[in-house]
Amino acid sequence: MTSPEPDAVGSPSDRLERIPILTRSHRGWIVVLGLLLFFDMGDLNTFAYAAPAIREEWGLTVGDIGFVTAMSFLGMFVGSIVGGRLADRFGRKRLIIAATVFYSLFSLASAFAVGVVDLAVYRVLTGVGLQAMTVVLLTYISEMYPKRSRGRIQALILAFSLLGIPMMAGFARWVIPHGEGAWRWIFVLGAVGLVVALVAVRALPESVRWTSANGAGDRSDRLVTRLEEEARRRTGAELPPVEQQPAPLPATPGEMFRPPFGKRVLVLSAYMIVAVSVFYGFNAWMPTLLVENGYTTAESLTFSSIIGIAACPGALLAMLFIDRVERRTALLVINFVVAGMLLTFAFVDSYGVLLVCGFLLVLIMQAGTACTYAYLPEIFPTRLRGLGAGIGNGAGRLATFASSFLIASLLAGLGSGTVFVALGCAGIVAGIVIGVFGERTRNRSLEVISEGVGSEAEPGQSATEAGARG
Repeated sequence: MTSPEPDAVGSPSDRLERIPILTRSHRGWIVVLGLLLFFDMGDLNTFAYAAPAIREEWGLTVGDIGFVTAMSFLGMFVGSIVGGRLADRFGRKRLIIAATVFYSLFSLASAFAVGVVDLAVYRVLTGVGLQAMTVVLLTYISEMYPKRSRGRIQALILAFSLLGIPMMAGFARWVIPHGEGAWRWIFVLGAVGLVVALVAVRALPESVRWTSANGAGDRSDRLVTRLEEEARRRTGAELPPVEQQPAPLPATPGEMFRPPFGKRVLVLSAYMIVAVSVFYGFNAWMPTLLVENGYTTAESLTFSSIIGIAACPGALLAMLFIDRVERRTALLVINFVVAGMLLTFAFVDSYGVLLVCGFLLVLIMQAGTACTYAYLPEIFPTRLRGLGAGIGNGAGRLATFASSFLIASLLAGLGSGTVFVALGCAGIVAGIVIGVFGERTRNRSLEVISEGVGSEAEPGQSATEAGARG
């Protein structure tokens, strides 16, 4: 194998940052990562699509369905934190594959459930695996793609993965009418992620940054050398010089709650609690809220189907600005726009106006999701990146569990208009939290953002990096 060129002296992560294009390997990883998240997104919604048939077949109450749904979110909370921590200990690739196998097996087990208790257990464990995989996959993307493109890659993979939702919905609409027990095939399809996990074993390397930080520098050096050669062959030119970045810090989980990372955890968790509650508050409750506003069930379901089309284009929309605009600024603006549109739902009665507003709302929310997915792992050091992203994501999942009861209480006591006002105000709070207190990450390497932040100066920081800091 070709040795690094003379000016390539530096750590593997330093050399990874200087690669100016997406190589053939980079593009191949996008396909595998996209498929992993595609089936993750599809499985995330399997119970929602199977629930009506299960309820009819088993004679369940609405409360039973709500119980299984709520417990699933608790499983996601646990999976986010535990999965992130295990990825910091044992590697990103191992956890991506292990979590995919884990959730797929329990999705398959759900197909053989005989009652609401064992189904709830299976869905909790499925939720653990689903969110462990999501958090670690986002971390992997942030570590394996250069600062110039990691936001766009997150957005592209999210956009593709969102197609898993209509795929699962279409399959459910086709299979459920086939008769009693047909709903079980929905969970079988949710387990197809096992196939992609087997492909990932061969196709994905371990994270360059994780291996370098955990004493396997030779392996990451060989991988980056291959990427450099691919880039030279494609561009026909030498690569830019290496800019040395701060070295990975030795870190323990306790440091997540001390300066400077304690503030980052607090701000991220507060933002995720509010923002995710707004996201799920609108998407999960919107059909019910429209019916409460006087629209028919048919009109409500038609509304949901039409605005759902905007999800994938919304993530693609983020590619236009995600690496050009500071992420915390983009999220501030996005949350303010979302808040304004939610307030429109509180005070406007025209079905046509609400339909256009709802479409734009989903479009902008998914653009915000892409920015959030990029931001989550960026603000923590390599040895704690999985745990930090997991805590933030887990806080959002736990908030979804709690906010469901709050929204139900507001709806019962004060009506749908009050719910939309509350969600709008929450959107404003989310924008302020991230826009004022969030970290700057645009066009900065992960090392400059998080390694050595406690020192007065950041060794190896270039003038470009310093300027990006602002």
